[in-house]
Amino acid sequence: MTTNTTIGSNGTNVSQTLLDTMNGTSSTKSATSATSSTGSTSGTSATDLQNTFLQLLVAQLKNQDPTNPMDSSQMTSQLAQINTVSGISQLNTTLSSLATQMSAGQQSQAALLIGSTVLAPGSSVTVASGKATSFGVQLANSVGDLQVVVKNSAGQIVNTIDLGKQSAGTIPVGWTPTDTAGNTLPDGKYTISAVGSINGQQATATTLTGATVQSVVMQSTGTPGLVLSNGSTVGLTSVAAIL
Repeated sequence: MTTNTTIGSNGTNVSQTLLDTMNGTSSTKSATSATSSTGSTSGTSATDLQNTFLQLLVAQLKNQDPTNPMDSSQMTSQLAQINTVSGISQLNTTLSSLATQMSAGQQSQAALLIGSTVLAPGSSVTVASGKATSFGVQLANSVGDLQVVVKNSAGQIVNTIDLGKQSAGTIPVGWTPTDTAGNTLPDGKYTISAVGSINGQQATATTLTGATVQSVVMQSTGTPGLVLSNGSTVGLTSVAAIL
């Protein structure tokens, strides 16, 4: 059985279930089926609740005693909160749309790199026919001295490349694959590591390896990934240089 609540001195009745819906105390069934004295059906969406609040606010203002007006501040505050939630929902929808468009744009940009040689984080270098694949170093800060250590598959140091003083940023390295005695290194895979120093203190240095972009895939994060010829997949933002 539905009970009614009287608003104002003129005796206007509003169903209790509708008031419960406004206050968030009604059950799902009553919240979706409650009706006001005007016959409007209340709902649970932000728009429906907003309309319900407006109807009750107008009914209250029309039927209140001018000499003893009712306090409508709480109702007005709740209406403002619903407007805020509705605005946030619309903002989220807009941001989701922008994110989708940006992802599609990044995918197109990544596709343009197919066939290009890029430098991306890695520590392997391949030597074939007396030539080494491209590599480089990325520095977060300027260093007074930068060295690249090259090791063979057995973990033995075969050469140390002294690059001297370098500024922060990406430094491509051109290297003829020889050992410390100047002898040509045999074909195979080698590993590289970089060591920088600032006033005698070790600095952060990231090694980069060169590879050809073979294809573009969508990663689990929703961002494009570049499939490289060395078998690795890196994000578009991980590319330090395009050679």
